[in-house]
Amino acid sequence: MTELPNGLIVIAKRDCPTCMLVEPVLRELSGGALPLTVISQDSADYATGVPGVVHDATLEHSYRLQPEIVPTLIRIENGHEVERTFGWHREDWQRISGVTPLGTGLPDSRPGCGSKTLEPGIAEELAVRFGSARLTSREIELGDGEDIMEACYERGWTDGLPVVPPTSARVLRMLQGTDRSPEEVLGDVPPDLTPCTVEKVAINAVMAGCKPEYMPVVLAAVEAALDDTFGMHGVLCTTMFAGPVVIVNGPVSKAVGMNSGVNALGQGNRANATIGRALQLVIRNVGGGRPGEIDRATLGNPGKYSFCFAEAEDSAWDSLAVERGFGESTSTVTLFAGEGVQGVVDQKSRTPESLARSFANSLRAVDNTKLAMAGDAVLVVSPEHSRVFIDAGWSKARLREELEQLLQLQGDELVAGAGGIAEGLPPSVAGTTVPKFRPGGLNIVRAGGTAGLFSAVIAGWAASGPVGSSPVTREITS
Repeated sequence: MTELPNGLIVIAKRDCPTCMLVEPVLRELSGGALPLTVISQDSADYATGVPGVVHDATLEHSYRLQPEIVPTLIRIENGHEVERTFGWHREDWQRISGVTPLGTGLPDSRPGCGSKTLEPGIAEELAVRFGSARLTSREIELGDGEDIMEACYERGWTDGLPVVPPTSARVLRMLQGTDRSPEEVLGDVPPDLTPCTVEKVAINAVMAGCKPEYMPVVLAAVEAALDDTFGMHGVLCTTMFAGPVVIVNGPVSKAVGMNSGVNALGQGNRANATIGRALQLVIRNVGGGRPGEIDRATLGNPGKYSFCFAEAEDSAWDSLAVERGFGESTSTVTLFAGEGVQGVVDQKSRTPESLARSFANSLRAVDNTKLAMAGDAVLVVSPEHSRVFIDAGWSKARLREELEQLLQLQGDELVAGAGGIAEGLPPSVAGTTVPKFRPGGLNIVRAGGTAGLFSAVIAGWAASGPVGSSPVTREITS
């Protein structure tokens, strides 16, 4: 429908009860002074006895007229729409059509049904086919005989697991999850230092299996990774185990259904799994950070597929975001260069002092018991363990102070060769006290199920100098 014909246009579909209710009305209108065009979204047999019914099989006509509800009645004058109504309301139909009386014997009003153009997955397909929506990224055409999943593997776009094919419609749907322009450049992704747009992030979020509502979280995670303080290039290049760990705080974690409870560091939650995976795919597919090339990890860790969780914020403890200077109602992403999960088992301590000593002994093992200030750590405290501290009136800050005191290590024990272990620090530390972690290097979050006296240590990579990594927190915006 390149031009709007003067007269009346009715958009309807056969599987809508109200559309079938007004079928006799259409026969009345077809004999009136104004020409009538009936556009049927789902059947050529709709409106029997009404001449000139258009079966909108491709939905192009409907897309261009943009109905939200069917039936929709539109009046066109001089090629322009002057008025419309939707559903069946006798007074509105009589006024717009100029035919009175109309629909004698029908109820005065009935609500309509949703337009077929608004069904899930349809709107984006129509925007690609008939609209002005266009992606700037290069489109890859596959041959008729190519398996799309195998094609993604062969082209190196996956992390070893299947990905969701990023069709134009899926990417457009993903972009609806953010108010930001698809052309906005977030920064240059290492190691290739390739400019990364919001659209590129959306493509990889599709491949990771994200929902559109996850996009603001993914964008904040990517921005944190591109911050020089985080040192993504160094995290890639190191032969250590580290990869980005995404910790989410604030209302957004509940809004998108993230897991901060049972199995929070494990599998089973779509938001946790796909948000972290989307970040890793951006690093791989946009920046070129592929294992065996620039990614030189000796062993790596399973978290390099995805390592993302939310902090449980249902206690008296300040959240990680609040500790890092953000408000309680602010949603944030904190990126930490982390390794695997080291369990902390203490099922007998009932005083904060005893449990803190267990935590400190486990934290000493980060990197090596004879190394200090070589790596950071995140201590993930479970609800049952945190209750021991909270019931005793200990805040997170109080626990951190206690741990920092307990983790002042005797230099004599750390010297290389002491205890028959060649690893260690230089002789100059002998006779001194050395902190296990650099200032600010110990982070504490609360997460996990409410049953089980188990916590965890996530060791972090914090090599000294410009190649090192420090945690970065970014506010999540729309």
